[in-house]
This record gives sequence, structure tokens and C-alpha cells, in this order.
Amino acid sequence: MSSTGWKNTKRMLWWLIAGTRGGVNRARIMNLLHKRPYNANQLAELLKLDYKTVRHHLDYLMKHEVIVQQGEGYGSVFYLSSEIEENFDSFREIWVQIGKNGIGGNDDTE
Repeated sequence: MSSTGWKNTKRMLWWLIAGTRGGVNRARIMNLLHKRPYNANQLAELLKLDYKTVRHHLDYLMKHEVIVQQGEGYGSVFYLSSEIEENFDSFREIWVQIGKNGIGGNDDTE
């Protein structure tokens, strides 16, 4: 990917995580999906969020091509997109920065 393409992706991540309501929960989802795939119910349990809230965030992340879905229906699982996976260090930089500003956290479940 060109550096311009990743700069645009990084800007989009800043907006999705720090610039929108619910961004911290989206970042928490991304942190978990970096380790392994999960379905929506598993994510809801791990994050202690309502299933519908998690589905909303998953749909939002898919719309912006941050994650991809494998399978259909209740048992489908979610993965980070290849682009985000390849550049996950930049995502972590954003996560740490928003954590330092009191917006989010810098671990997997905060």
C-alpha cells in the first residue's frame, strides 16, 4: 500500500476511534480481533456490552472496511481487514494516545 493510502486510513481510524461516539468500544473490538476471530456474542460477553451494541459497532467497522465477516448469521466470525492487520502498530499508537488523554484505555478490555 502506498504511504498516502495508509495516511488516509490512519486519518479514518482517528475519526472512527477518537472522533465519534462509541469510538473507544470500536477500538476495544479491534484489539480483541487482532488476537483472534470472534463472533458478535463472544465479543459482547468479553466486553460486557449489549449484543445489539456490539452488532452496531461491527456493522460500522465493516462499512469502513476495518473488519471483515466470515460466514453468515449468528455464528459468523469477524477478523481485522488485511490493511488494518498489516498496519496494526499505527492503530496501537492511536489507542495509546487516546488513553493518555483520558478518552480510552491501552489494554484489551478497558
